[in-house]
Amino acid sequence: MDDRHFVGARSEMVAEIADHVRETASQIGREALDDRVMDAVGRVPRHEFVPVELRGFAYVNSPLPIGCGKTISQPYINALMTDLLDVRRDHTVLEVGTGLGYQAALLAQLAARVYSVEIIEELASGARSRLGALGYDNIDLRHGDGSRGWAEQGPFDRILVSAAPDLVPPLLLAQLKPGGRMVVPAGIEDAQELLVVDKSEEGKVTMKPVIAVRFSTLHVDEDPAAL
Repeated sequence: MDDRHFVGARSEMVAEIADHVRETASQIGREALDDRVMDAVGRVPRHEFVPVELRGFAYVNSPLPIGCGKTISQPYINALMTDLLDVRRDHTVLEVGTGLGYQAALLAQLAARVYSVEIIEELASGARSRLGALGYDNIDLRHGDGSRGWAEQGPFDRILVSAAPDLVPPLLLAQLKPGGRMVVPAGIEDAQELLVVDKSEEGKVTMKPVIAVRFSTLHVDEDPAAL
């Protein structure tokens, strides 16, 4: 099946996300997402980022398994996190937890450059193949421990974390530029919240919880030498 087969389903998904945003407006503090974000959601072929046997379900507003015990997030959550991140065209973005590359593809529609780190080699390889085949030339991807960030390419204007640590990893905070923003799910299992983390120009960090979520746990390197 080519992309034309999924155009209608993708449009329905975008409309369902908009409905879900209105239903949760009192929690997330907005009744609509940025038009640029919704346009990106409407353009990225989500069916290319799920296992082939699940393509028929790619535009359902639900998480789906992608292998290795991991999932692609519910489309509403992908869109909300992207909106909260407030990405601009000149921004450099770090993504932690590539999966098969869907969130990176969304970010690439909005940012100058996306650096994405995936700890599971099989998923990193799959994401690289999918993103390359689709022509995303402003994404750099590597296999590694995302909790350590990608210091060689930082600091970053924006950081998006697609797995949940108990606490925001210090190395990621260190790689966030003054004036930058991070969106990260954090907390113990069954008590996770989506956080917006802002760093002022003076380096002061503030954290605002937005909505309850449930993500896979982020592996965090606890080696003191890494800090």
